[in-house]
Parts: sequence; C-alpha cells; structure tokens
Amino acid sequence: MTNSLSRWVNILRWPVRFLVRSKLVPKDPCAELNIDRHKPIVYVLKTESLTDLVALERICKSLKLPLPTQPLQLGERKIPRYFCVQGRVPVFGKNNDANKFINRFSELINFLRQPEQQDVQIVPVALFWGRKPGREDDTVKAAVIADEQASWLRKIMMVLFLGRDNFVRFSQPISMVELIASRSSDERIAHKLSRLARFHFHRQAQTMLGPKLLYRNSLDQRLMKSPALQVAMQEYAQQKNLSDDQVKAEVSKLVDEIAANYSERLLRIGDRVLTWLWNKLYKGINISNAERVRQLAQDGEEIIFVPCHRSHMDYLLLSYVIYRQGMVPPHIAAGINLSFWPAGPIFRRGGAFFMRRTFKGNKLYAAVFREYLHQLFNNGYSVKYFTEGGRSRTGRLLSPKTGMIAMTVQGALRGIERPITLVPVYLGYDHVMEVGTYHSELKGKSKEKESVGQVVKTLRKLKNFGRGYVNFGQPISLNKHLDNEVPQWHESINPMEQQKPSWLTPTVNSLANKVMVNINNAAAVTAITLSALVVLGVERRVIAKSTLEAQLDLYLKLLRQARYSADITIPELSGKELLAHAIELKKFTVSEDDLGQVISLDISSAVTMTYYRNNILHLFALPSLIAASFVYHGVKTREQLDNVIEQLYPLLKNELFIGLSQQELATYVDDILLSLTALELISDSDGQYTIMTAHKPQLMILAQHIQETLERYAIVLKIMQKKPHIERSALNNDSHALAKRLSNIHGINAPEFFDKQVLSSFISELKEQGYIDHDDSHLPKVDQLVETVSGLLLPNVLATIKVSLN
Repeated sequence: MTNSLSRWVNILRWPVRFLVRSKLVPKDPCAELNIDRHKPIVYVLKTESLTDLVALERICKSLKLPLPTQPLQLGERKIPRYFCVQGRVPVFGKNNDANKFINRFSELINFLRQPEQQDVQIVPVALFWGRKPGREDDTVKAAVIADEQASWLRKIMMVLFLGRDNFVRFSQPISMVELIASRSSDERIAHKLSRLARFHFHRQAQTMLGPKLLYRNSLDQRLMKSPALQVAMQEYAQQKNLSDDQVKAEVSKLVDEIAANYSERLLRIGDRVLTWLWNKLYKGINISNAERVRQLAQDGEEIIFVPCHRSHMDYLLLSYVIYRQGMVPPHIAAGINLSFWPAGPIFRRGGAFFMRRTFKGNKLYAAVFREYLHQLFNNGYSVKYFTEGGRSRTGRLLSPKTGMIAMTVQGALRGIERPITLVPVYLGYDHVMEVGTYHSELKGKSKEKESVGQVVKTLRKLKNFGRGYVNFGQPISLNKHLDNEVPQWHESINPMEQQKPSWLTPTVNSLANKVMVNINNAAAVTAITLSALVVLGVERRVIAKSTLEAQLDLYLKLLRQARYSADITIPELSGKELLAHAIELKKFTVSEDDLGQVISLDISSAVTMTYYRNNILHLFALPSLIAASFVYHGVKTREQLDNVIEQLYPLLKNELFIGLSQQELATYVDDILLSLTALELISDSDGQYTIMTAHKPQLMILAQHIQETLERYAIVLKIMQKKPHIERSALNNDSHALAKRLSNIHGINAPEFFDKQVLSSFISELKEQGYIDHDDSHLPKVDQLVETVSGLLLPNVLATIKVSLN
C-alpha cells in the first residue's frame, strides 16, 4: 500500500469505527467456510474502495485473520493482500482501470509458479451497504443508496445513511495451486479468475438483494393479463352473470386481501427490533447448515422454505435468520387470521401474503391465489409456507397439508425456467410461549382468536426463554423428484392452463412426506428436550440427579455413535452441563433428601414437558424399541429382533416421519446394537444378546420412551381383535375412550396419547399396511401384530387394557 493510500486509510478508520456496524455472513466464516488462518490469504473485493477496505479490516481484526491493509510476505517479496476486479469509480466519468488488476493477478500467479512458493488462499469478500433491491419499473436510480459502481462521494453518503446496515459476506476460499495447475498462461488464468469473480459478485448481489420489486399497480396489471387468470375470470363472469369490469373489481379486492407489500425499509427497522427481541427472549439462536441454502440462492435456484410450525414466533425467527444469513427474506404464506390490525399491515410489508383456510366454493379466489403464487415464483422471489397448515399442539410433526405443495408442483408445470428447490427447516425452542394454551385446546377449549390484546399480553410476558434453534435440512430438488417419480412429467407442462395430471396427487403426497422426513432429519437435540425425555420415562417422574446426569451422558454417546442423520445437531456438552442448563430455565423441580438432589416434574409440568420430548421422540423410537425388545419381549437373537422391527417399523415410520430405507434401517440397527454393546448395556456373544445386569436400569429407562406409542397401538389392535367387523369411526371412538381411561389409571400425561387425529392416522396406516380390508374387517395378520405389541408392554398396562375390554 502506497503512503498516500495508507494515509487515507488512517483518516477513514475513525469515522468508520463510529458510523459502521458490520454484520458478518456467515457468522463464523473460518469454521463454516474452512478458511485456514495459518495459510497465506489474499482477499478479492468487487470494487476498489477505501471505505470497504477499512470496514473489512475491522472485521478481519475481530476474526483474527490477516488484515487486508497489511502486505503479504511471500519469501523475500511483499505483495498486496487484496485485489479488486474493478477500479475505483471517479465522481465524474468512467473507470479506466480495467486491466490494472488483471496485471496484478498475473504477477501473483507468475510468482506462485516458483517451486519453493507455498499455496495462497483467495478469499472473495462482498460488502453491501443496505439491502435495497430497487424497483423493476424505477426510471431514476437512487443517488444515495445504490451500491452499484459507487464513487467516493456517494460512498460517503452511503456510510452516513446505511453504515449500520453494512453486510460483509465471505465466500469459500480458492486454492491458487489448483488455479495455476493448468497449462494456460498467467494472463489467461488472471482473466478467467477476473470473470469468475465478477460473476460470483453478481450472483452474491442477487442472493443478498433479491429481484427488483414490483409496484402494486404493476403487479395487478400482470395478474390481470395472465392468460390462465383471464380464463378463470371469463368463466366466473358467465357463471355469476357479471360484467368484465365487475369481475376485475372483484379480482382487485382479492389481490388486496392476498398480496404482500414488501418493504426493504421495514426489514431494516425489523432487523433492529428483532435483534432486541431475540436478546430479550433468548440467550442465542443456534443455526445449522445455512451455507447450503446460501449456495442454492447463489446458484439461482427458486427456493421454497418449508419449516415445521411450533409457534407464531416461527414467522419472525426464520425470516430474521435468513436475512442475517445474507439472503433475501422470503414471501410468507400466512393464515388470514393474522391479517388483523396492526399486525396485518406490518406483516405484509415484511413479505407476508395471506390465504384463507379453505379454497372450496370460490374458484375465482383459488385462481387469483394460484396466479399470485406463480408470479412470485416466476419473478424469482423465494417463498415460505408451513406444510402442517397450523401449529403443532403436541410437539410432534403433524400430517402435512398438501395444498401449497400441489400449487408448487403446478407452478413447475407452468414452465418456470429456474429450478425449484424445497428447503425443509427444523425450528425448535427451549420455551414455546403458546405451549400452555395448546394443552388447553387439546382438552377441548376453543382456540383464542388472534388480536391486538393477544399481542399485548404476549409482550408483557417477555423474558429469557433459553435458546432458539434453526436447522436447515437436506434440500429437495423438485425437478429431480419429478424425474424420479414421473419421468414423463415434462409432457404435462402448459404455461396457459392449470394442470391436474393423474400422477399429481400421489407425487405430491410422496413429496410432502419427504419434506416432513427431512425436517425430522435436521432435529436439534437440546438440554430441555433430552432432559424431558428421560424424566418422563421414569416412574412417577422423579429421578436422582446423578442418575439423570448419567442417563443424559448415555444418550449423548448413543446419538453420536449410532447417528440417526447427518443433519441432526447434538450439543457438545456433558450430561451434567445439559442438566444445569435445563434447571436454569426452571422447567424441573429440584429437591434434596439425605442421599442427594432429586429432579422431578409435577403433573402440570409433566404435561408441558411432553411437548418438548416429542420434538425428538423420533430419534429414540428405534433405540427404545430395541431396548424394549430385550427388556420385555425376551429377544435373544438378531433374527428375533428383526422380526419385531419388521412388523413395527412401517407403523413407526409413518407416525414419526422416519425416512430410512430398508438398507439404511439395517445399518442403523447395526449401529444401535454396536453402541449398546460398547456402552455395556448388552453383551453380544456369537449373535446371542444378553442384558448386562449392572446397567439394566439404564436400558429399562431407554425402553420406556416407546411405551406410550405401543400402548396406543395395543388399544386399537385389541379392540379390532375383540370386534373384527367394527367400523373405522366406531374404532376411533372406542380407542379414544379406552386411551383416556388408560391415561387416567396409569398417569399418562401426553395429550396426544388419546388424540383422535393421532388414532385416526394410525388406523389409516393399518389399512395401508394391509391389516384392515376394504369393508373395515381386520385380517388374520392382526393377531400376530397384537402378540408382538403385547409382548413389548408393561404387564400392568396390558392387564388394564384386557380388563377394560371384558
């Protein structure tokens, strides 16, 4: 750096220090992007700008990375530590330094070709001042906040107005050794690197800023001109005997009811407000696998976020995380119940568009909504919707509502050019604010309507609720899914009309199930969920603190050794540390006797904690089933164990959205058995399994986690056995009544234990698996399943079921 530049850098450090608050993307680039602090680093910036350089310097200092303002020492030579693909922009005229940095790249490449020189990491870094995408039909570019090719004078204005909205986006490092391995000339490689860098920065700008926005009148015009909607409008006019103007007026009202009114300014304000809110509510937000989504956005994919739905906080949390991860917050499909004032207008400006609970009976509304969604897809806006339809009241994933997924597939059949990718997202909380009302609703209390009063009531309860968890699951390419399921799907593409091919429903159902499986595959194991699992699995919900800590340690080892999925997150803590965190959140009662401390849950707290246990129940379904097979069923060999799993896995797979193929299932069972052996819960002698007496209590606790599920199965199956020709509706009612009795007698606190929807889903799956025939009569293989399930239950519970049916 020349003396002149160094002097200007020194001058700019003070104003940048006070005016600029940079936000890092990703938050820990060294860990997430594998940037090696010990290898030489050269930064690549888009435009030569001293302000950008000083802002980057402050970030690098906080990350303990080499400063871009300090030269890189390679052997006896010093070279600049940063390169720019575009020269500094003058206040007037054009930049004439097009070849300046090509020459510098060439010099670096030539120098690194010397055998004794070590590798250098090229790290692209993009800096954004604000996140304004502009509007598609703007005729005059904003003079202050447009970041494209900003001169030093405009940069000063940007720092003044947008200094607190500066985003610094690091990218994956590039090895110079790999670049220069080709036989091309130095200048040719430099040109190639420059082109790649320009394209890279262009894609990053698209990812960060998103497509240009449409004014509402422009959106209305596009919708009205849509051939598909015009057909629906003509049919509606004929059906209702209305004029074209009357239909257009009705369509305009529907658009007003549905459409978002996206505002970048509100997002900037919301960023500050939500940062305050999360700091008030939570001790932090754990985020996993965000880089895979950033890469999808940078690759130009049309991204559909499909999260699970735990709380109203989901709307805010996921959009906030996406914004902070350097992507454009998606447009959000929200229930019409959330459009009340003042929340509705605010949500609309945050990207929410509203939908009615049902489209039945209003073809025009359905056509307008589908066309609006298609316009979002077609114009490159990412979208978020909840496949469960509503919030889970039990903590388990609900059966998916397939309407939005069907419209997404139909959108692909309209011929959208960009590939569509669904990104499942697991959302979790150490504390869900609505969990108390959920249990009231499950007991029959009417759902309280959303209102201003509810918001005020919620705000008065703000306190520290532990941590939030956002895990991005394995993305699902819609195009590849259709290629696998329906190779001929391209034949159904029609940009003019909505398509409903015969394969649509089964394909949508399989896609929806895959989404739910991938959400569960990205579950977050937490102090609360794991502690709740253990305490609810012991008699009377009371356990010695030392025993609980040991069981937590056992489960952490089991989760790591028998990995359910590569995407689940497991805390890097001990059982003692996890329990301390759970106790700090006041979820458990801690008492003391002569022998030490005891952890317990009263009846009310136990009901609440079932919600958190259910978040991760699917992770322990098979380990618990295997433990129960050893403890209660007397399984001794792998063949006997495989027989139990073969009968019950298809039912558990459907209920808990477990997505293991037969080969994956066999491998997973192998891993569980190896882990149980390594943890000395069982011994394996030439394929003969024996319970280790010293650790049998721990194995018995593990066996308890599947008991409530098996008890529910036994209730339904025993009724079917006693009444072979019972109708499905009567079977559901009788099962519900018996489940409530069992819950009262044996103190089963889980509200979903006797939930009619859960029972109905199980009965439907029995029919799907061939246990019930077309006239609702049960088939002979039910008896074998009853025998297997009965052998896995506690004797006293089984006795209660038998007595109640006599």
